[in-house]
Amino acid sequence: MCKILIVDASDSDRRLMSGLLTRAGYEPIIVEEMEAAKQEVMKLSPGAVIVSAMKFRGGTARELINWLKDEGYKFPVLAVVDNLVPMELIDVMCDWGAINIIQRPAIDKQLVEMVDKYARSENVMFFLDNTLIRRKSADFRGIEQSIEKIGATNANVIIFGEIGMGREQVAREIYEHSSRTQKPIIVIEAGGAPHIGKHDPKSDRSETYNRIKGYFTNADGGTIILKNLELLTFDKQSVLLHILETEHPNVRIICTADPHILQMVKDKEFRANLFYLLRATDIRILPLRDVTEDIPGLADFFLTRHAKDNDEPKKHLDSSALKALKLHPWPGNIRELHNVIILAAYSTEGDTISESDLDISESAPTPETSLLLKDPDKDRDRIIEAYRRGGSWTAAAKLLGISERALLEQRKRHGINKKGQVES
Repeated sequence: MCKILIVDASDSDRRLMSGLLTRAGYEPIIVEEMEAAKQEVMKLSPGAVIVSAMKFRGGTARELINWLKDEGYKFPVLAVVDNLVPMELIDVMCDWGAINIIQRPAIDKQLVEMVDKYARSENVMFFLDNTLIRRKSADFRGIEQSIEKIGATNANVIIFGEIGMGREQVAREIYEHSSRTQKPIIVIEAGGAPHIGKHDPKSDRSETYNRIKGYFTNADGGTIILKNLELLTFDKQSVLLHILETEHPNVRIICTADPHILQMVKDKEFRANLFYLLRATDIRILPLRDVTEDIPGLADFFLTRHAKDNDEPKKHLDSSALKALKLHPWPGNIRELHNVIILAAYSTEGDTISESDLDISESAPTPETSLLLKDPDKDRDRIIEAYRRGGSWTAAAKLLGISERALLEQRKRHGINKKGQVES
């Protein structure tokens, strides 16, 4: 819901404008004097509009606009004027900087139309909330079963998966299925944990200990979600291990981690004893490129929510768009897919989104599990996987980054038939 700041000394007109904007689906904020206006401007989200009377308590529209310029704010200002002559209106818009005007006697006719012209949706375009999006793949059904089983216990758990696959959402679902829901849940970013917790300088304990211990004190009886476990430095690992082994806090820990942490444990870059304390059990989430059957459902979910949030007809993807989405490797996973779909929904004129409407960036790191042919010992498996994922040899060639002719030669070399099977 987009916010509209109304600055006007007239109580009756403030009420009138507030009612008109509320019925139009906006969130009006009403003030009557300059200092209050400044305070509210500092809280406004991108996309907001300011509607200002020419004069009000403690200031004028011109002074407010000048303040906005000096402070670097670029919110559009609509000036409410009282039957000014054309030359005066030009002065208001050109010299003062108001983007347009509303005649006070015609507020009921002009206000909403003018605001519609300049307001932008306050919906955060590239934001995924904490909702776990239900999906149809067998992999996700397995995750749901694991959530129910693990949630019924108090075991610590690590959720393995790449960024953007909803690891935190799965962690929260485990919490919701647990017996600890009446107690606090605290979410900590492992890379920043030592800098956010509280420290008592008078304590004889180290600052790191005090900060990390504070999380357990605040979450007593509840749950800590520790995100990106692999980012926890070695000295912080030691403190966390000490707290868990010697103090046995009544707190369940649910961690999210990149699968690379397994190699870190092997290379002794992450303490094995801490790792196994935290990984009493685990859940593994496959990357989106390995569960492409989920892409149509996820895209539909994003388009449905976009239509609802913006009160507009739902758009849909045609076959060319769906094919392009399934062929992309999605290094950013569901988060990246969300961004692509929402951007297309905003920018596409009609109700159908085609491949040409999708802005899929190729400037991204190549996933470690890329299908590009680079290892003769694994090329056969990559070719078969590319065919499975793409559904045709033309699509497989694109995924492999080679021409169809070159792919045909590779297939002959590895004995792969037209059905993507290895001939004996």
